[in-house]
Amino acid sequence: MIRKTTLVLLIGLLLAVVPAISADDWNTLDPNYTHASAAAYERWRDLKFGLRIHWGYYSLLGVEASWAVRNMTNEGKQQYFELYKKFNPAQFDANKWIDLMKRCGLTYFVFTTKHHDGFSMFDTRTRVKRRVNYATQGGPKIEECDLAYSIMDTPCKRDIVKEVTDAAHKRGIGVGLYFSHVDWYDADFRMDKWNPFRDNTYNNETDPVGYARFVKRHREQIRELLTNYGKVDMLGLDMYLPEFCWPEIKQTVMMARRLQPDVLMRKRGIGVYGDYMTPEKWVPSSPDTSDKRVDRPWMVIDTLAGIFAYEPDGSKYKSGEWIVSNLIDIVAKGGNFMVSIGPDPNGNFHPEAVRQLEYAGDWLKVNGEAIYAARPWTNYKEGQDVRFTRSKDNKYVYAISLKWPGDKFTSQLVRPRKKSKIIMLGDRDWFGSPKKLRWLLDDKEGLVIEIPERLQKEHNRPCRQAYVFRIEQSFHEDK
Repeated sequence: MIRKTTLVLLIGLLLAVVPAISADDWNTLDPNYTHASAAAYERWRDLKFGLRIHWGYYSLLGVEASWAVRNMTNEGKQQYFELYKKFNPAQFDANKWIDLMKRCGLTYFVFTTKHHDGFSMFDTRTRVKRRVNYATQGGPKIEECDLAYSIMDTPCKRDIVKEVTDAAHKRGIGVGLYFSHVDWYDADFRMDKWNPFRDNTYNNETDPVGYARFVKRHREQIRELLTNYGKVDMLGLDMYLPEFCWPEIKQTVMMARRLQPDVLMRKRGIGVYGDYMTPEKWVPSSPDTSDKRVDRPWMVIDTLAGIFAYEPDGSKYKSGEWIVSNLIDIVAKGGNFMVSIGPDPNGNFHPEAVRQLEYAGDWLKVNGEAIYAARPWTNYKEGQDVRFTRSKDNKYVYAISLKWPGDKFTSQLVRPRKKSKIIMLGDRDWFGSPKKLRWLLDDKEGLVIEIPERLQKEHNRPCRQAYVFRIEQSFHEDK
């Protein structure tokens, strides 16, 4: 008979020679996986200003994308999921969308290929084999079906994603495709915690056939998006599936990386395999990733009208000034900014959304040099009303005064070198050359830039807000 002490020693020896089983989850990176290249990150960081477009048949209701269905009665849910039969955006014109982006200084977009309600805005060849019938007698029940549940099942019958991506590629606009992991129409996906028909017992063991269909369809739709629509700069994944799905999701992510090695994938639902993250409706407090809530390159997404989808009430749209001030603050901190709007059921953006985006575009025509391809400077701000960026080659620092500075602009942080040239972006002479501004270094005030009398009149100023001083050959001196 083995004594207790001997048994403990034997177990200890076994543990010493048997390697520990490493956890394989979204917090553990597979050694065979690589993120997008440094060049892909660099291109993405140059873009700065993008457009998020949420569009689906929910635009017929003028409500938030997908989420409204969760609070509906069973009868309402059934009617919602059949709205696609009425969706016919006959006025949709991808070229007009791209024209708007170019006019407004937008350099890239992310478009919803499939939101949480499971409806695909592209010509998917995958099929839904089971769905929930909410109107059946005796309560919601799963029934068999066979349809794509896509834009091709509507009176429209146009591959919206194909038309938008083709137009973007021709005009040099960056392409991002949003894809939700969850699917509230396909009953083989009924495991996420937000699902209106969630089944807590559903997994790969209780329904192996249905689960296998889920894996295949989820993977195949991502394959389609990364195969059929040319170069994709961003794959905007969204939502989370239960942890038991991870082994299959991981293989899908590995497949996506093989298909397009430089696609930047959003962190949602794939953990450390993600390339970037997206604070929604909040801005990190510090530059780059020093804010503990952000652990990788980031892009703020915020809504222009309070919801991501189409908002019919024009009074709810925020101003162009709001767009510009957020863009400046975010770029100064090292991020990108994406404004979210949705088209109406016909495929047109609300006139108020267009007006405010055009305001931002007008500001960028004057001051884009301080935004596009800019990088954070040593300090991202001075006081409440000044933000800084710099050129990638470190030749210029851009001091952005959020308010009109009056007859002089001062800074304790910027120290130009002798004979450095300072201009206000957009302030030019009759021949189109930038006008030099007089400046000096004062013992008390630091850098003092004199603002000429002619610029004290609003109609002579190059823009209506946020005035940018380009300061040549600058460096930071700690006091």
